[in-house]
Amino acid sequence: MNAPILPPRSDWRLGNFRVGPGDPSRNIDWSLIAAVVALTVIGAFAIYSATFWKVADDPYWFTVRQVVFAIVSAIVLAVTMSFDYTLLRERAFFLYGCALVALALVLAVGALRGGARLSFDLGPVLFQPAEFAKPAVIVVLAAYLAEIREDSVSYARFIGGLVLVGAPVVFIILQPDLGSAFVIIVGALVIFLMAGAKLRYLVMITFLTVVTVAAAVVAGVVDRYQLRRIEAFLNQNSTDDNLKDLVLQVRFAKRAVGTGGWFGKGYLEAPLTNGKFIPVQQSDFIFSAVAEQFGMLGGGVVIVLFALLLFRIWRVAHLSKDTFGTYICAGVFGMILWHVFQNIGMTMGIMPVTGVPLPFVSYGGSALVAFSMMIGLVESVHMRRMR
Repeated sequence: MNAPILPPRSDWRLGNFRVGPGDPSRNIDWSLIAAVVALTVIGAFAIYSATFWKVADDPYWFTVRQVVFAIVSAIVLAVTMSFDYTLLRERAFFLYGCALVALALVLAVGALRGGARLSFDLGPVLFQPAEFAKPAVIVVLAAYLAEIREDSVSYARFIGGLVLVGAPVVFIILQPDLGSAFVIIVGALVIFLMAGAKLRYLVMITFLTVVTVAAAVVAGVVDRYQLRRIEAFLNQNSTDDNLKDLVLQVRFAKRAVGTGGWFGKGYLEAPLTNGKFIPVQQSDFIFSAVAEQFGMLGGGVVIVLFALLLFRIWRVAHLSKDTFGTYICAGVFGMILWHVFQNIGMTMGIMPVTGVPLPFVSYGGSALVAFSMMIGLVESVHMRRMR
């Protein structure tokens, strides 16, 4: 009598289904998901504390919208991570082209707010193409450089990648949105670094960035308000009336962080956060709301969560089965790291105010969905590392 054929010992039975160790559903990085959820929850509470007084008849107006954005983002993350990232390699240029079209259209018909055209006004929400250009640039640059078989990037290949990065950056500078432009450049630099680009190539990117921004300033593309942000950063003790608002918001943000102490002043008990002293605190200066109310302990928890998030992304980059996945993770790592450094840095007064949000914590739907896409891509790489 023949012995019965048994399934491999590595297979697990779930009802009538067999799930092997290489199945994507068994390889979700739950620590990465947990960090994202924790930051999003912290963000919702911080947003409420900074905005409940802004809409007289509805103290939950900003918070409810952020929760809705979070639910949409969770769906986007789940869909993205369930999609095999390797299939994006063939569709990378299509996604990139869609992002360029959106960036071009927003310059023509986007909503004009504060002298800049950053978004489409869709009634209840604002759609900001620059946020979605970030994952698009990551995917297309990763796909382009993954074609290389050598250990370093040739000059011709570098120039091609530079063009891919430069096109959306120029559109974004024209809006003008210098903060998002620098985020994309930093993400591209990390991908080039992982691909083996020579140091002189990276210096070239930095030099071209400075020249492009300088040309935009000379040509009058960068409006006076953004230039005043730089002036305010360089003259943080200025008494100039033209810089007063910018200097004061940073000064109050720093004071909120500095006076929070070890344990903070208590939720909804912080005089600066709850006293209408810091404009757009729910987005640009959300870290100050956390630090004033929950002190160094609360701010430290946020920073530790970001450290965990970045460590897991870096770990997934090393575990990836191919260079395409590694480059995707590298780009996401660079962009999120720069967002965190820039946002917290401008709250502390060590970086100029650029309007760059704190990932998953700051108020804003477009950014939240775009970050969820990025994390979904990283999860997709991790889930398929054994296939």
